Amino acid sequence: MTRLNRRAVLAGVATMAGLPLARPAIAQPAMPDRPVRIIVPYNAGGITDVISRGVAVGLQAALGQPVVVDNRPGANGTVGTLAAARSAPDGTTITMGITDTFAINRSTFPNLPYNDEADFAPISMVTRVPFALMVGAHRREITDFASFVREARREAGRLSHASWGVGSSSHLAFEFVARAQRFEKLHVPFAAQAPGMQAVAAGQVDSMMLPVGGAESLARDNRARILALAHANRIDLTPGVPTMAELGVPLSTGLWLALYAPARTPPAVIARLNEALRQGMQHETTQAVFRQQAGVAEPSTPEELAAFARAERAQWAQLVREKNIRVEV
Repeated sequence: MTRLNRRAVLAGVATMAGLPLARPAIAQPAMPDRPVRIIVPYNAGGITDVISRGVAVGLQAALGQPVVVDNRPGANGTVGTLAAARSAPDGTTITMGITDTFAINRSTFPNLPYNDEADFAPISMVTRVPFALMVGAHRREITDFASFVREARREAGRLSHASWGVGSSSHLAFEFVARAQRFEKLHVPFAAQAPGMQAVAAGQVDSMMLPVGGAESLARDNRARILALAHANRIDLTPGVPTMAELGVPLSTGLWLALYAPARTPPAVIARLNEALRQGMQHETTQAVFRQQAGVAEPSTPEELAAFARAERAQWAQLVREKNIRVEV
């Protein structure tokens, strides 16, 4: 047996005293315990704002920390999206990306101030909502899609249609219909969906292609009529409204919405936000908002969202090239 004398023991204790004390490992949170901000690059009242506020309720419940919506409208979503790209990559600022900001704008803006791939980290798909073609109640002679096409051809460029911007998904979807049915029209772009809807309801503009939830709200108040759905199937929200395919127009399109974080956001934070979104989408308030907009929760992995967005960019770029649409800024 080895014997240790008192001096040796004291020397050992003194040496140990100079070492840092070992502490039990404490799991660090995946993201800062601060309010989360969802930047919405459009005005209040439109589909992106409505869905984002519904998502915020569920996300707040899942994360256990405040989630607020920050509207940053301008230039078909580029102002708010750029602000999101420049935010700290810590999970406390995310953005609700849509078809326009993450698929179309790179084709329509000659100098887009952000890169929709390099400047962002995908979190998850949120939902997709179908488009509907509506006409204002002031156009009493237009009762269905056939009469709409007839009047559009007869007026030869005078029938007006609203959108939320040149090169927006609302604009391009209407362009597809006009091309397929061989009529000219007058495009009246607005800064957001809500002002365009209000113009149609007030009789200032004749028609609009927009998410079906907004069209249904005007039709319910007898301020507009829904003529057709740009969707593969009829939907419960608008019983009796035919699809474009039924009417001979092979158009099935709408608006997709997805959450993105700034590039370089840590993978652990992305994973936590993805998990919280999946959980939050089951919240009754979030579900109710989806139903009102004819959407369903469609959570995805970040990789699935990235692949989907790439395919969407290619599809919309083709239509933009064919119509030679550019946004001058």
